[in-house]
Amino acid sequence: MHNRALHDSLAAFVQEAAWQLAEEVSGGAEIPFELDATPTRSAPLYCYRPLTGRFIAQHRTMLSRLPSYAQAVRGLGALPDLPAYLTKRGRRAPAHDMPDGALQAFLGAMWEDVTDFVYDDARFAAAYAELEDVTYSGCALSLVITPVEGLVIESGEVALGDGLSLVRAATLTDAPQGLGEEDPLATVAVLTLESKDGRALEHAGRRLRRLQTALRLWDDAEPALGPAAHARTDGSPWMAIPLATGIRRPNEDCLLSAEEEDPLRAFCGLVARRTPRSGELAWALRRFELGCERGNALEALTDWLLAARALLANPDQAGYGGVAERLAAICAEQPDRPHLEARVREAISLERAAMVGFVKATPQVEDLIAELGGCLRAVLRDVLCGHLDPALRTVADELRGTSSVEQPA
Repeated sequence: MHNRALHDSLAAFVQEAAWQLAEEVSGGAEIPFELDATPTRSAPLYCYRPLTGRFIAQHRTMLSRLPSYAQAVRGLGALPDLPAYLTKRGRRAPAHDMPDGALQAFLGAMWEDVTDFVYDDARFAAAYAELEDVTYSGCALSLVITPVEGLVIESGEVALGDGLSLVRAATLTDAPQGLGEEDPLATVAVLTLESKDGRALEHAGRRLRRLQTALRLWDDAEPALGPAAHARTDGSPWMAIPLATGIRRPNEDCLLSAEEEDPLRAFCGLVARRTPRSGELAWALRRFELGCERGNALEALTDWLLAARALLANPDQAGYGGVAERLAAICAEQPDRPHLEARVREAISLERAAMVGFVKATPQVEDLIAELGGCLRAVLRDVLCGHLDPALRTVADELRGTSSVEQPA
């Protein structure tokens, strides 16, 4: 089986559809028949053949209202060669309606030449095998699993879309040996990729890096992917792949409740679509992530200050001129700006002392640096979500009611 998620969503839909269609028949709805005059050994003269597909099409609107319909259609829409399946089943559909057409075709295959709408495991298995054989022809399926440190999910699985899910490791039935065995609450990222160009693992690396970026921006616990992933293609043995994800500093875990799943799903989608590849924002985002990977807060300080400098400092002057004022203007209400500005200035002054070893990582120092990181996280998150204009210097100066920030004497 290539796609377990699609298998399960289709099974759920077929079960609901069986009940609904059976109710229609018991209520008096008639299945049309056609006269088949082709002689066979069992029927030498003629027989009546039920037009089950036509009956299903007549109830298309009703079936589209079933709770499991949307997920089944989304899963079909992600298949690599859906037109081939429609051709195989003798159907045609416009591009925008192809997933729904495939779903109707699948129901037709499920109950072809029968009049009893019941869910039968053998019939479903045969129909699903045909679907995968056609749509995955010539396509390699790769599965990548990697631990997610610092994240605990309330549900057993959180689907993020396009084959990517967060899963509680203990629920996996076919996982690499030792994955999540020590911690029953361990979370893993599971990515399924179809590829015809042999570059599935390359694509997986980009997807997983975007996921890690989203998780680091999502919560100050800074969840991160583990140092290695496990991958296999078309059921081959698992192989370990190192991931250049750095380390995660000891921190509290992020608990993802069921109510937060949809917001996280939407946020991950935004980060995947809107993360820039170049420019100041891309550079600052990478510096922010490097700070997340440092062994302690003092080592992260310079990375986070450089990120703030790229976004907010006076562009025609050296140093951190304008950073404190602009960051405070964006991240704090008017009465709280002087305090935050002083805290950012304190973090800036701390950098030089940290370079020469005059500062130790005390709780007070770590809190100061964490506050700076939290402000950066909020700014970057709001820019990627579209809540803040990327021209942050202009935004901050407008909030302050001035056209620029003067360099202190």
